Amino acid sequence: MGFQMDKKNILDRYKKAEEKLLISKFLDKIDISSKTNKIETTDFLNEIEQNIIRNVINLIKFENYEFYGGTKNSDRKIIIIYPEKMRDLFKSHKFKYDTLLSVFRILVNTTNVLDYSHSVYLGGIIKLGLKREKIGDILINNEGADIIVKKESEKFLYANLNSLTRFKDADISVISLGEVINVEKNFQDIKIITSSLRLDNIVSELAKTSRNVANQILEQDRVFVNYENETKSTKQIKEKDVVTIRGKGKFIIDEIAGNTKKGNYIIMVKKYS
Repeated sequence: MGFQMDKKNILDRYKKAEEKLLISKFLDKIDISSKTNKIETTDFLNEIEQNIIRNVINLIKFENYEFYGGTKNSDRKIIIIYPEKMRDLFKSHKFKYDTLLSVFRILVNTTNVLDYSHSVYLGGIIKLGLKREKIGDILINNEGADIIVKKESEKFLYANLNSLTRFKDADISVISLGEVINVEKNFQDIKIITSSLRLDNIVSELAKTSRNVANQILEQDRVFVNYENETKSTKQIKEKDVVTIRGKGKFIIDEIAGNTKKGNYIIMVKKYS
């Protein structure tokens, strides 16, 4: 493939070691798929990582791929890289995704099911030794949760989930992707007031910190606007921008609702729960 000759040039476009590693692994997967004529998959990627790979895909003009997370609104997704001979199978939506992903349904036998937050489920699985990148979305409902994982982790989790104290009385089963309860995303509506739409002002309000600390957060590469890393404090934020602050959360600038008597901006924000 043509991109192989340009791999170094592609990697040179990125400064961070973790980005270079992510891209290098992806390009290697394409190479392996081409040579073996078989499907290759990445681990689960968050939305920022997905955006990086989308940029690379556009750069190399690669076509035989699909982002997939198990549900229509998945946040975390794997990338499926397939050989040319399987293009029609994917384009006609006849591929069986259950061969790549598994879903664990955990029904919690307790009156305190609402105490089982996302971090409780995730923390338990990681405690068993499974890496975060092997775990997709955790969809919490009124009875427990559906947890999407890579197929390769199914046997290990099935044998070990009940060994965790938090899940020892839970009803654990493996279900098909078609049975997943697709839970609506929850948001917390908040209002911020800021003197300008500059990114440092917005970060200061969202992170509930001073402008000086907000600028330090920007300098630490912890801020992303629409999943692109942004360090420029003067960048102007607009409605529907997605601002992610590592360690603080993800926010949608839902509406710039007007101004106060002093001329400050009133901004309605949706924070991902």
